[in-house]
Amino acid sequence: MTQVLAARAGKITPEMEMVASREQLDVEFIREGVASGKIVIPKNINRKEFNCCGIGQGLRIKVNALIGTSSDRDQIEMEERKLAIAQEAGCDAVMDLSTGGDIDGMRRQTLALANVPVGGVPIYQCAIEAIEKRGSVVAMTEDDMFAAVEKQAAEGLDFMAIHCALNFDVIKRLKNTGRVTDVVSRGGAFLTGWMLHNNRENPLYEQFDRLLEILKKYDVTLSLGDAIRPGSTADSLDGAQLQGMIIAGELVARAHAAGVQVMVEGPGHVPMHHVKSTMLLQKRLCHGAPYFILGTLATDVAPGYDHITSAIGGAIAGAAGADFICYVTPAEHLGLPTEQDVKEGVVAARIAAHAADLARGNKQALARDLQMARARVALDLDRQISLSIDPGKIKAAREGGDDSRHCAVCGPDCAAQVAAKYFGID
Repeated sequence: MTQVLAARAGKITPEMEMVASREQLDVEFIREGVASGKIVIPKNINRKEFNCCGIGQGLRIKVNALIGTSSDRDQIEMEERKLAIAQEAGCDAVMDLSTGGDIDGMRRQTLALANVPVGGVPIYQCAIEAIEKRGSVVAMTEDDMFAAVEKQAAEGLDFMAIHCALNFDVIKRLKNTGRVTDVVSRGGAFLTGWMLHNNRENPLYEQFDRLLEILKKYDVTLSLGDAIRPGSTADSLDGAQLQGMIIAGELVARAHAAGVQVMVEGPGHVPMHHVKSTMLLQKRLCHGAPYFILGTLATDVAPGYDHITSAIGGAIAGAAGADFICYVTPAEHLGLPTEQDVKEGVVAARIAAHAADLARGNKQALARDLQMARARVALDLDRQISLSIDPGKIKAAREGGDDSRHCAVCGPDCAAQVAAKYFGID
């Protein structure tokens, strides 16, 4: 029985109890959210025990990290280190996006070592194997696509990005919008090329019920991939994006009816004045399903600093209703991320998520900020370190200093301490 079917039957699962405990909420709130489809708990029935997280309405915003090999960098040991770094930095989930080398071995390693939900994009491996075996991505078969989903579900993936909301209506709309960047989604590009070459509808859309049967069997959470997300701010909220969102909403309703957990992926490059509208449209059209955003990047002109541009957009998006933020690293638009890039991406996304949680009135976030403020007034360095999003940053900055009650900036003339004398605070 899937999490959503158990919830609708009035049953409390261990995963719901874990989420309720971590969120400091009543478990009945979690059960009702899962039953309605406004909360998902990604947890494959074949997966070992790990730190489950809830994603959705009324919960703390979660952060996703990306790892994976490629044809340019097939270093499985490096990806193991990246996974460890991402988890140490506080990610809530991770996706293995491998497209090179031993893809199966990489996925097995990630599933074995991760203590958080693990996601993937099955069409990536399917496309790479089609190139290796038949010479081209467009040589994939329908059965290849569904076999890839079944294989990775059986191995234990907790959630999958699958580009079901792409059909010929969306492609037609795309052709007529005058887009600057056309298709920037890798999975969306694979499927668009396949559809146009073979003049056939997207099997993942056309045979959606077949897909749902596989996902339901293993209780894999469907993440409706945003195949035509805007890859530049100029393309935000164009007709193609909105058409895809409408289709996604229809598929969300079908997934709910089938008892499959589902969330929806979103943009992408979004100027700040479009963010709130984008979030409200998604929630309205997609029946309140959790929104998994890829950024959002507030500007196109900061390569090397896109962890910052995405944190700006992500914070606004989170405050407006996004539930799950995929990190963006400094290497975005430049190349493959290093271990340090991974850490910086996770930390930037966590800052954005926490800032958005504050704006949404999350009690845990509000309490943490208040505690940090009090620790600063008291010059309680240990407490500041424990409350910090990146404790190592403070520790490194204080190496070689003394343990006196001096502010790092003001020294013995700390403004807070001077004021404290007059307010009777020590």
